[in-house]
Amino acid sequence: MTSNKLNMYMFLVLMFLSILMFIMSINMIMYEYSLMMEWNIMSINSCNMLMTLIFDFMSTMFLSTVMFISSMVILYSGEYMSSDKTINRFIYIVMMFVISMMMLIISPNMISIIIGWDGLGLVSYCLVIYYQNTSSNNAGMLTALMNRIGDVAILMSIAWMMNFGSWNFCSFIDKMDMNHMSMLIVLAGFTKSAQIPFSSWLPAAMAAPTPVSALVHSSTLVTAGVYLMIRFSNMIQDMSLINMFMLLSVMTMIMSGIGANLEFDLKKIIALSTLSQLGIMMMILMFGFPMLSFFHLIIHALFKASLFLCAGMIIHGFNNNQDIRMMGCLCYQMPMTMTLMNIANLSLCGIPFMSGFYSKDLIMESMCFNNINFAIMTLMYIGIGLTSFYSMRLSFFLMLTNHNYNSFTSLSETFNNMVKSVLTLNIYSIISGSMFMWLMFNQTHILLLSVEAKLMTLILSLYGIWMGYELSMILNSKNSLTKEFSGSMWFMKQISTFHNQAIMLKSSLMFQKSIDQGWGEDYEAQGIINLLNKMKTFNIKITENNFKIQMVSFLFWMMIIYLI
Repeated sequence: MTSNKLNMYMFLVLMFLSILMFIMSINMIMYEYSLMMEWNIMSINSCNMLMTLIFDFMSTMFLSTVMFISSMVILYSGEYMSSDKTINRFIYIVMMFVISMMMLIISPNMISIIIGWDGLGLVSYCLVIYYQNTSSNNAGMLTALMNRIGDVAILMSIAWMMNFGSWNFCSFIDKMDMNHMSMLIVLAGFTKSAQIPFSSWLPAAMAAPTPVSALVHSSTLVTAGVYLMIRFSNMIQDMSLINMFMLLSVMTMIMSGIGANLEFDLKKIIALSTLSQLGIMMMILMFGFPMLSFFHLIIHALFKASLFLCAGMIIHGFNNNQDIRMMGCLCYQMPMTMTLMNIANLSLCGIPFMSGFYSKDLIMESMCFNNINFAIMTLMYIGIGLTSFYSMRLSFFLMLTNHNYNSFTSLSETFNNMVKSVLTLNIYSIISGSMFMWLMFNQTHILLLSVEAKLMTLILSLYGIWMGYELSMILNSKNSLTKEFSGSMWFMKQISTFHNQAIMLKSSLMFQKSIDQGWGEDYEAQGIINLLNKMKTFNIKITENNFKIQMVSFLFWMMIIYLI
């Protein structure tokens, strides 16, 4: 099958399944029912190993969103990676990723969850190292090893659930009072969703192709941790260390917001923006509003995929250059792309009546209405201001600066499959907020707040946009320790890579140098080779000097006979 045919075939299959799942989710919301299917594989000590699938409104709606974004990404990839000789392999790997995500979403059973969870980690490694260069390999290894921690936590929770006689957590999650089990689930969710202290792998994973970034780092891999924690939300809210995890989520949002304002790599800015929104989802989930977290998760997936794909079109035009300082005045050269990107950016900022406004405003109002720590509330508002700040800074560097790019850069736009896929996602970036709000929150909840509290989110968003515009004109390129600290995600990259090797693995490094590459090498591998070389040389000399050796040996034996 040719790449174009395979591309369109996968696009149509995923789009059909997305529409089917969306209709199914609406039906389940209307008639308030869900489906569960079980297949008993084997039984161990009265503990049944079941392959379980659940179809409720949450799983079908999330499946619909994932399949819709996947179909758009595959349509986009056909044009974006048309010059790639191995595009068919790329599409097959993306489909494996989507299947792993489907397994995770429709599994209410820890045994079947681990299949999808492990599949996500392994296939994401294949996608990150797709370009086969040094930076891709390093980023892939960091991604795989970070996600392994979450995999181990899931395996430990499977062992822990043996005590209950079943791995089907949906049936008795309300009766579980397991603090340690909750800690393992939160650990798994934090590694997959790149919360502090596991944040360094997400910007590193931007070494993957841009369509992968749009799919993996907007709607699937990073949201898998949030989705798992939403499923376990009843248990997590009773956890003893919930306040500490809330603080870590808020600090992730602040850290990524500050980092995005000091970053000049286009894809890394959008990746740090994803990290910031994941902090909001985790925060509101632990505060006791899992449905609000799920609502923001779906809306964010749609506009962030659109943002990534717009960035891919710009990078494609600039011959794979990602530095925003080398761009400018793109509103004249690429007006369609910049229009679509600004729509997604406005949705990210939470401007009224864009999709991001419905979820972000509802989250902040719910937090104001309930009793919450003043420090966490303040940090949340600062995080919202920082989101608008880096969004405006990105638009400023792309549109309002001078022509900073190379003389021979050829920028053009055609109404191809790339633009069509981004345009479709952008329509959802506008209408999905109100649409999903009508579907998910069909009961009326009145939040009585003062005018100041009601308008605070909007004021901070607009203030962040204004400050982003004003401060972006003052480009200070001087390096300082504070700038280095903030720009490198609070030295988390160095802690995750260099310090692990230099400090924690110091004894093993010394052992490797002294034994494996030192004495062991001299006396074993190299020693044997040297000995064989000497014996070979000696044998060659004996063979070449036959008469001389005979005379010497004759005299030697005569002397021995004489002495005897």
